[in-house]
Amino acid sequence: MDTLVAGEVTSADGTRIAFHRSGTGPPLVLVHGAFTGKDHPTLREVAVALSPWFSVYNYDRRGRGGSGDTPPHTAEREVEDLAALVALAASGGPASPSARGSSGGPVTLSGEPSGGPVTLSGEPSGGPVMLFGGSSGAALALAAAARDPAVGKLALWEPPYHVGAGAPSLPAGFAATLEGLVRQGRRGDAVELFMVAAAEVPAEAVTAMRAEPSWPGLEALAHTLAYEAAVMGPGNALPTELLTSIRSPTLVLNGADSPRWMRDAGRAVAAAVPGAAHRVLDGQTHAVAARSLAPELLEFFVAG
Repeated sequence: MDTLVAGEVTSADGTRIAFHRSGTGPPLVLVHGAFTGKDHPTLREVAVALSPWFSVYNYDRRGRGGSGDTPPHTAEREVEDLAALVALAASGGPASPSARGSSGGPVTLSGEPSGGPVTLSGEPSGGPVMLFGGSSGAALALAAAARDPAVGKLALWEPPYHVGAGAPSLPAGFAATLEGLVRQGRRGDAVELFMVAAAEVPAEAVTAMRAEPSWPGLEALAHTLAYEAAVMGPGNALPTELLTSIRSPTLVLNGADSPRWMRDAGRAVAAAVPGAAHRVLDGQTHAVAARSLAPELLEFFVAG
């Protein structure tokens, strides 16, 4: 089994972005959506499944997990974070503790999260970077791919753009409202607003969730929910101009059991990105299973 290597890369504004790397081969970077990070089981399992074929970089977006959070947040800063990691992956790094990030800042390495020693089964090969983004992370991956020639291929899971009459209607000033609730110390209310308005979780279900052991962990990430809204843009509108500018081969995936508006959004993204493919996975909801997602990514990324 490949050793999990923990490292950090420094973004353009000095923020340290934490990642795990596993496997050997062409680089693949995984970009998370709301409430998740490198230790979340879904993409962690995807990383394990794909590590026999790829050097997989699974990172914490700023403000969560092991990454820093330099204010003020903007979507542009998150694109820079991802660009720093893509540049590191494309260079074949980190191969040693002396490797450096794209901004010139240091890349630091440690052992497995438990602090054990690092014994690499092989070195990352570098080269064109495969990029996967899930949910709002898909929007971030799209923004990165539109400007970064190091991105070789792009795969997306259910980018939640709002197209068609069935899509949710977000409240005006959604990001500012979320930020204000957190600033007032109402982190739970921010989580509830995001879940009900953006994720379409019934209010009564959120009320029940507040009593569950996992709720404090969600509240701990409440400050990043405004970041998600910023990355998606006002009203989660489809960024047609950005999409038409992408030249990387692109695959858009949806779940057959996800809301229809999400499938509509996936089709709209695939129609706007030149040459993109669209697939629907049977039996999958927005909370896709790693065992269903990983084979699709493997097939797409290894194809010529």
